[in-house]
Amino acid sequence: MTNVLPTFITGFAMSAALIMAIGAQNLFVLRQGLKREHVGPIVLFCGCADAILIAAGVGGVGALLGAMPQLTLVLTLGGAAFLAWYGLKAFQRMMTPEAMAVSAQGKFSLGSALGATAAFTFLNPHVYLDTVLLMGAAGSAHAPTLRPVFVAGAATASLTWFAALGYGARILIPLFARPVAWKVLDAIVGVVMLTLAASLIGRIVL
Repeated sequence: MTNVLPTFITGFAMSAALIMAIGAQNLFVLRQGLKREHVGPIVLFCGCADAILIAAGVGGVGALLGAMPQLTLVLTLGGAAFLAWYGLKAFQRMMTPEAMAVSAQGKFSLGSALGATAAFTFLNPHVYLDTVLLMGAAGSAHAPTLRPVFVAGAATASLTWFAALGYGARILIPLFARPVAWKVLDAIVGVVMLTLAASLIGRIVL
């Protein structure tokens, strides 16, 4: 029992270090937070998805995925196509001449928002490298009785981060009352998405 807290903290710290990097999923959650649109369901979906993927990795699915390069190729191609499409859409929004307000940012239905969240989560090969393989390997190094504690710590970090990102974005709303701020954000989103797509294609080519 004395190892429970250190194991929880290890899972929490490792998950937090991996998830805080700027990426497609984080930018999408931030943008929805700024719009105050379906934030709760999106945060819950991201947190639960990470918990499932981490648990699967610790349970041994990570080793199975590592032995299936064909699946990795399919995920990489699908992820690159989706990221490129979303990046181009961001540049299209940026070039829209009319003023953009928080309330006019292309509202999603709940189903569409969760669908986009699922795509950003499951079409990203990095989620399988980081969340499933890396976190799975780290969690598997613990004793079987402590592995659920590691998963709980990692899942707590994930949910905490997405909640802070989604709901904390509201602090920035006064800044995004100006149309130029949305244009800058869309420019950043477009660059990040296309860069990630190019890096995925580059990984296949090389």
